[in-house]
Amino acid sequence: MKIVLVNYRYFVSGGPERYMFNITDLLTKNGHEVIPFSVKHNKNTPTPYEEYFLDPIGTGNEIYGHEYKKDFRTVAKVTSRMIYSFEAKRKMTRLLKEVKPDLVYVLQFQNKISCSVIDAAYDLKIPVIQRISDFAHICVDNIFYDYQKQKICEKCLHGSKWNAVANKCSSNSYPNSILKALALKVQDFRKTRDKITSFIIPANFTVSKFVDFGVPAEKITHIPTFFNMKKDAAQNVTYEDYFLYVGRVDPDKGLLTLVKAFENTPYKLTIVGSSTDGYDDFLKDYLKDKKHNITFTGKLDFPAISKYLQNCLCTLCPSEWYDNLPNAVLESYAFKKAVIASDLGSLKDLIVSNETGIHFTPGDVEALRKSIQYMINNRDQAIRMGETAYNTLVSDYSSQLHYNRLIEAFEQVVYGKSLTANV
Repeated sequence: MKIVLVNYRYFVSGGPERYMFNITDLLTKNGHEVIPFSVKHNKNTPTPYEEYFLDPIGTGNEIYGHEYKKDFRTVAKVTSRMIYSFEAKRKMTRLLKEVKPDLVYVLQFQNKISCSVIDAAYDLKIPVIQRISDFAHICVDNIFYDYQKQKICEKCLHGSKWNAVANKCSSNSYPNSILKALALKVQDFRKTRDKITSFIIPANFTVSKFVDFGVPAEKITHIPTFFNMKKDAAQNVTYEDYFLYVGRVDPDKGLLTLVKAFENTPYKLTIVGSSTDGYDDFLKDYLKDKKHNITFTGKLDFPAISKYLQNCLCTLCPSEWYDNLPNAVLESYAFKKAVIASDLGSLKDLIVSNETGIHFTPGDVEALRKSIQYMINNRDQAIRMGETAYNTLVSDYSSQLHYNRLIEAFEQVVYGKSLTANV
């Protein structure tokens, strides 16, 4: 099968890109041809298809929106990539006509490519499958979280997208919020979701939100992600007296709750990750002159992270937003480490309480501290849960299982379904 894979980055900056390269390898090893479509960037992995990629929005060095210059040319390009990029449609159409794929597999297009690539495929009667890793089709800021009030917000699930403008949901900015709300309105007008043949969604909780939003259940296939496990990952693991957090260092990830739980305790915590807006500095300032044993390492590559995973007692996932099956949990399982996680979103199902980890009420500092104390005082249980977590990973999140389910979904779309959509 020949597959065009669309994502707005072609280098690893987080979980979606790790999945992109892992699934590319997996599909290629099984005899399929994968052709990338993305945006040019100085960090991109080399590919012969880069000539089809979109021009960079800025210099080709920026990763996040706040890094772009505010000159007219850059602002105009940002606006078109958010709302509707004719450059993207033109280049995508050229690629599709030349390579003649069986289908288009879309990961992320919002804000950097635009929905015009969906139109390009639809116009050529090429089926489109999108893998969902957030709530960008529904929520202007894509995570159902109000950063101003620091709590879950679902106003856009059934209400107007202009709620996001009133609340300045995107970067606490009226202009940014207007642009993103307008982009979703354009997608509604162009019936983008109807033109997508099928959705792949990793978490049952996320499936429920998309169905609640109005996406027909028959267009959704639940396929959990997979962990590209190395054979020696679970060898020589130890259970030392420290806890580990790996991920974004942002308010929605529950980091303030996390550091407060370790404050004024003898327990050790290592935080691996960084923030795009200085929230890590806020946490360090908060901890200044307070008693704690918390270490911030900043962002690390996975080989460096692996050393911490190999030796920690267990990991923590204190999210206060609807995390959509975070890779950090599967990475923890791969190293036979249990997870202490908030009882929220996909984490309810991903962690089985007292089997692969412990749940606590989101934002409840005392409940989190008690879970930490339990793991310290019951090391045998922490080890038992870690073993169960590893077995769960092997049985439920293997690359072969993911491949089989994904190919079944692909073949159903390519060979077993009509391309006619209700548009």
